Amino acid sequence: MAHPPYHVDPNDPRAPPQDVWDQLTPEEQARIVDSLPSEFPVSEAHPPEGDPHYEAKVRAREVLGGFFSRVGRKVYLACELPVYYPGENMFAPDVIAVLDVEHRARMRWMVSAEKKGVDLALEVMVAGERRKDLERNVERYARLGIREYFVFDRGRLRLNGWRLETGRRTYTPILPQHGVYRSEVLGLDLQIDDERLRFYFGGAPLPEAHEMISRLEHMVERVEASRLELEHQLAEETRRREEETRRREEATRQQQEETRRREEETQRREDAERRLAEALAELEQLRGTRK
Repeated sequence: MAHPPYHVDPNDPRAPPQDVWDQLTPEEQARIVDSLPSEFPVSEAHPPEGDPHYEAKVRAREVLGGFFSRVGRKVYLACELPVYYPGENMFAPDVIAVLDVEHRARMRWMVSAEKKGVDLALEVMVAGERRKDLERNVERYARLGIREYFVFDRGRLRLNGWRLETGRRTYTPILPQHGVYRSEVLGLDLQIDDERLRFYFGGAPLPEAHEMISRLEHMVERVEASRLELEHQLAEETRRREEETRRREEATRQQQEETRRREEETQRREDAERRLAEALAELEQLRGTRK
């Protein structure tokens, strides 16, 4: 039986319900995915909240992306990427994380097409509507099955976290231990430190970009200092060896000179003895002649 085509309403863009999606052909599914907006509709747009909001969300994505890349774990991360659950209004958390999927460029996260929902959402709150992040999102994200949800209140320097227990569709607050919140999704700890949201692994903070650059600069400086020291040591060793070679050559030259001098002295002595013998013989001959 033919089914009616599904059209995306530009004024209220939504992914089709899952039962409708399952009846579509691959070509129809691809057409719908491409027609879903990759930007905020005017009705969903929020006023910008300045550098603190932008820097916090971008820093979180960069820090997490660098860490998971280094440990070889496949985690897709995005900032304010439109997310489409079946039949739901589009939403775009400041940061999302999806485990065990390929990390490639995307214009949207369409759950039915990806065959996987969001595992973690993070919102950064500076001066926006508090009820949206702390109430409505808590209910909505739990209902959609997003396993963990964190809110970093940049303005008040507070952190809140919620987690779904198995089989539930309502969140349980994550209780901090000495100000540290555990993320089971990420396998990391979260904490506010010096007005920033920081991530920890094994008790050590994950380095941020400027810290990585600073560490690399210090490493380069140490390597350069070691290289210069090694070059100095090699030059000094070469100088000592050359000096030792010169001393040996000088000793050899002096030894050869001494040998030559002794040979000349021996030759002179032998010549003197020969001349003396010749003179004595001549004198003896003269004596014999006079007799």
